[in-house]
Amino acid sequence: MEIRRYGKADEALLFDMLVDEGEDWSDYHGLAGRDKYIKALESSITYIAYDKPLICGYLRCREDDGFGVYIYDLLVRKTHRGRQIGKRLMERVRKDFPNQSVYVMSDVDTYYEKLAFSRAGSIFEVKG
Repeated sequence: MEIRRYGKADEALLFDMLVDEGEDWSDYHGLAGRDKYIKALESSITYIAYDKPLICGYLRCREDDGFGVYIYDLLVRKTHRGRQIGKRLMERVRKDFPNQSVYVMSDVDTYYEKLAFSRAGSIFEVKG
């Protein structure tokens, strides 16, 4: 398995993985969200875990000009879970941004607690 930066050539395989994950990821792969998510991928730093011929995991983040790196999406294909792929993707971010704090935006807190990450605040949605 190889972890590398995402490129436009990976788009079809990434969306195949999102579709395989089902309804929970339909905001990204569905008709209404696909084009928006392609733009988000283009403006983000994205890493993929590639296990020929599949993308078996990915992580999407943004770097905030030295103030931190914010991870928005982390997904490992169901068939590849339990192999520490998510942890390896997180380690790649730490390696590429060694002098910055890394923050995770998550709905799956137990996963990050298992990795011994500490909670630092919370997120609020502002509706207008």
